[in-house]
Amino acid sequence: METVELEKRIGQAFEDRGKLAEAQTMAAVEEAIALLDKGLVRAAVKRDGVWIVQPWVKQAILLYFALRKVERIDAGYAEYHDKIPLKRGFAEAGVRVVPPGTARHGAFLERGAILMPGYVNIGAWVGSGTMIDTWATVGSCAQIGRDCHLAGGVGIGGVLEPPSARPVIVEDGCFIGSRSIIVEGSIIESEAILGANVVVTASTPIIDVRGSREIIHRGRVPARSVVIPGVRAKRFPAGEYGTPCALIIGERNESTDRKVTLEQALRDYDVAG
Repeated sequence: METVELEKRIGQAFEDRGKLAEAQTMAAVEEAIALLDKGLVRAAVKRDGVWIVQPWVKQAILLYFALRKVERIDAGYAEYHDKIPLKRGFAEAGVRVVPPGTARHGAFLERGAILMPGYVNIGAWVGSGTMIDTWATVGSCAQIGRDCHLAGGVGIGGVLEPPSARPVIVEDGCFIGSRSIIVEGSIIESEAILGANVVVTASTPIIDVRGSREIIHRGRVPARSVVIPGVRAKRFPAGEYGTPCALIIGERNESTDRKVTLEQALRDYDVAG
């Protein structure tokens, strides 16, 4: 079925759930999830430098949940009880998965990606050369670029509702330090470095402190920035308290080798990874 036709059928079924009983609608939902699983459609795409959300893709996922029933999933050494089957075919896809790393059907991992004992949810897209490290999680529909490293315990938030909401986006070549959290449709632009424990939400002040006056970003970490967690004083009725923020303290140096640049940046700015 052509993508335009898929989008039309899924949009109609999302507005009228009664259509889920129709064989053509069920087939359209299954086909949409299969295309997601193969990386042939994405929840968000970058066009002319701007990330565009594709709401019909998230609508398809929500309809898929409605169609599926909870059932036993046998993973050989383990048993699960869930609606969504596990992703399969890693060897053929050229993806390394270390037990008990888990990805759901409808997630896409590009050839050369590495999944340590972490988790990738339905609708997510993970690029080639990227490592999802131990206990790192990639939420539903999150878009993780190529040659990234999500260090141990990183939490990438997921979003399905509303379907028009932008998912979290981590562009190519980024390093996300241990226990960092990125949620609420935030964008980490290409080759940025986040030190350990950085939290980025839609409202987190991301403060560039390199000049004589601060520059504040929200929901976006500029490309090639080196970022550490910080605390900002804020006055409340009960007194003044420190509230979380993120501090841009530097910029990645030019280099043809991203990995060398990353290691050097961590040393130059004394950033914990």
